[in-house]
Amino acid sequence: MNTRPILDSSSGPFALSASFNADNSCFSVALESGFRAVFTSRTGNLKLAREVGGGIGCAEMLGTTKYIALVGGGKQPKFPQNKVCPEHVDWIFVNADRHEVQIWNDQSQIVSTSLEFKTPVQRVRLSQTHLVVVLLNTVGVYKMKSPPEKIAEYETVNNPFGLCSLGRHIVAFPGRTPGQVKLFDLASGNVSIIPAHESPLRALALNQTASMVATASEQGTLIRLWSFPSCTKVAEFRRGVDPAAIFSLAFSPCGSMLAVSSDKSTIHIFDLPSVTAPKNDPDPKTHKWGILSKLPLLPRQFSDIYSSTAAKFQLGDEPVGWGPQSKSATFNAGISGVPGGRPTKGLLGWLDDQTLLVIGAGQDARWEKFIVGRDDQGRRAIVREGWKKYLE
Repeated sequence: MNTRPILDSSSGPFALSASFNADNSCFSVALESGFRAVFTSRTGNLKLAREVGGGIGCAEMLGTTKYIALVGGGKQPKFPQNKVCPEHVDWIFVNADRHEVQIWNDQSQIVSTSLEFKTPVQRVRLSQTHLVVVLLNTVGVYKMKSPPEKIAEYETVNNPFGLCSLGRHIVAFPGRTPGQVKLFDLASGNVSIIPAHESPLRALALNQTASMVATASEQGTLIRLWSFPSCTKVAEFRRGVDPAAIFSLAFSPCGSMLAVSSDKSTIHIFDLPSVTAPKNDPDPKTHKWGILSKLPLLPRQFSDIYSSTAAKFQLGDEPVGWGPQSKSATFNAGISGVPGGRPTKGLLGWLDDQTLLVIGAGQDARWEKFIVGRDDQGRRAIVREGWKKYLE
C-alpha cells in the first residue's frame, strides 16, 4: 500500500524548479505557492523573496542584476500557461491560447517586457546580451533589449527538458534529429552540428570558454566530450553500465573536471584530458577494472574510462507522480512551465575548482555542498561538507 502523501500546498512551500545564475553565485527558485526566491549559493541562505500573485514554474536570473525571466506554472500560474494533471495530483487541465515569458524588474517591482508564444515554454536562458527561449520543438534567440529582437529560430526534436546551454558567444541545443547537437554562433550567425549520440539527448553543457561541449543521451551510460569549433570528439566516459537519467552536467571553472549527476542519486567527477596533450591509455593501477582493462577480448565496459571519484547526494522524498522516474528525453508529460515537467533534481554548480553544489526542488527541496580535492594517496576525492532544506 502506498503511504506517501499527495501534493498539498497547505503543508508548506513547494519548489517547482531551481536554476543557477551565470556564475553560480546565486540560485533562483520558482514556487507553486506564488513566491519567487533567490538564495546565496555559498551558504544556501535566503537572499530575496517576492510574492507575485501566482505560481511560477521557471525563474532565470540575469547574473546578479535586478532582472529575472519568469514563466508561469503551478496550480494557479501567474502568467498564462497550461495547467496539467500529473497522476495522483488534483490539478485542472485548462487549454491556454498563449504562453508568456515575463522579464521581471525586481528593483521597480514591475514586468519590463514580455514575449508570447502559442506553445508552452520549456526553459529560458539569459545573458547580458541575449535571451534564449526554448519551446518543445523550437529554440528562439533574441537580442536582450526592450522589446527583445529575434535574430534566429531553429526547429528541434521534442525537447521537453528544455535542453539549452548559453555561453558568451555560443548557444548549444538539440538539433532536428535525435542525439544531434546544434551550436549557434551569436556573433557570426554560423551554425555547427555534432552527431553526438544515436538516441535522444538528456543533458548538455558548455564550458566557460565554450571550447568544449559535454553531452549525454537518455541511455545515461556514456558521457561524451566534444571540442568547438572543430566539433570533434575529445573523450568518452562511462558513468555506469545500467541506464540512468542524467540530471546535470557541469564543467569546473578551470575546465579540468566534469561533474555528472543522475537519478541513481550519485555524483561522478571525471578528469578531463587536455586537447593539446597526447592521449594515453588508462593506467591499469588506477583503472576500475585493473589489469582487465588491458585484455582485448573483454567487452568495452572493462576498458572504458570511469569517473575518478563519486559521491551520493539526496534526491529527497516526493509525493507520488513527482519523482524523477521518467528517463525519456522526448516525452515527459508534466507541468507546463517547469523544465522536464517535474521538480528540478541534482542540479550541479561549481563555486570554484574545489566547491561543488547540488540543488534540488520539490516538496523536499535541498541544498548540498561538496568539496573536491585529493586524498592522502593523491587520488581524486569528493566529500560532502554540508546540506540543508533551504525552504525551511
